Amino acid sequence: MLTEEPLRLVVVGQGYVGLPLAQEAVKAGLAVIGFEQNVDRVSDLNDGRSHVDDISDAEVRAMVDAGYRASADPTDLAGADAIVICVPTPLTVDGAPDLAAVRGAVETIGRNLTAGTLVVLESTTYPGTTEEVVLPILEGSGLRLDEDFFLAFSPERIDPGNPHFGLANTPKVVGGVSERSSDVAVDFYSRFVDTVVRAKGAKEAETAKLLENTYRHINIALVNEMAKFCHDLGIDIWDVIDAASSKPFGFQAFRPGPGVGGHCIPIDPNYLSFEVKRRLGYPFRFVELAESINASMPSYVVDRIAELLAHRETTLEGASVLLLGVTYKANIADQRESPAVDVAEELLRRGAELSFHDPHVERWFLGSGERSRVESLDAAVSEADVVVLLQAHDEYDVDALAGRARNFFDTRGVSRAPGAVRL
Repeated sequence: MLTEEPLRLVVVGQGYVGLPLAQEAVKAGLAVIGFEQNVDRVSDLNDGRSHVDDISDAEVRAMVDAGYRASADPTDLAGADAIVICVPTPLTVDGAPDLAAVRGAVETIGRNLTAGTLVVLESTTYPGTTEEVVLPILEGSGLRLDEDFFLAFSPERIDPGNPHFGLANTPKVVGGVSERSSDVAVDFYSRFVDTVVRAKGAKEAETAKLLENTYRHINIALVNEMAKFCHDLGIDIWDVIDAASSKPFGFQAFRPGPGVGGHCIPIDPNYLSFEVKRRLGYPFRFVELAESINASMPSYVVDRIAELLAHRETTLEGASVLLLGVTYKANIADQRESPAVDVAEELLRRGAELSFHDPHVERWFLGSGERSRVESLDAAVSEADVVVLLQAHDEYDVDALAGRARNFFDTRGVSRAPGAVRL
């Protein structure tokens, strides 16, 4: 059972999810330890250096001044009132959920678990993970659910770079593996989150996260496929979306692009698809179709670049191509699962000469090797055979850049400059 404040919290994993959680808990007066296996990251955090876009060095120093510390010592897990797990859950090479980090974290917690601790999994996973994977490991410590420890799932809803919604003012879904565990978890999150939404149980909370991102994945695939046939039919997809968006009900705008990226949309729906096929023996067809469409977009973008150059009597092979914006989302440095990588690799495969610029990325790692950002954006734009906007960072005056380029291909539909070609 949770103690009176200051509540002792350990956040396992200090990445894009764990560090913002630790920050909000510190602000609320909790005594917070950020448990992190990366010893260099531990050192940086304790010295007030941030590695997360939305948290500055000054904010980390403020956390440290308020009592926060990072640690790689598992014994710091002992005596915690609450432990929240925020570790990566990628896919394996064959598309199955990779729970190695989750299992490793829970095993470490189990070896150091003390009576009365609330354990919460925030890492996105397939329905049933909290009850079927996490619970047995913790019970192996000899402690009993709801008598000695409590267990719940609460999906992370961190949206990097969002200026309006952070952890505190984004409703928090919580579902325990028992009613008592739900009670304790709701009480815990209510200390530093404005609105806590109680799900029926852990499986419902796990599935809610997957539904959120599957919804986005499918609707992005819809407009990506529409972008393809609208181009072939001579229809401006961007004008179509603007016109449809004028309807004040029953429509939410999604926009096409060079593919999907980040830690959620390319991965999370596959967790649900995997579990449906594993348990029920049939496919989640919407997810599989959406995955196929969205995965085709980088190659389609390259096709359109080649088409643009062909209209100017230039071939893609040997052409100089400048890519603008290689992160998965505008105005952040996060490159996880960015479709820019697939676009770049396909361009190289077809013989293009590649360069890039991104105000948030100095060095870019591709399968073909490391690349450095061009030194002069203006010179690179003027010299390239084609400039391709992959991410519309605020730092870019897109129409001005398009006006200076020989050819400008806009995958984000933001340019209004004469001569710019939009996806």
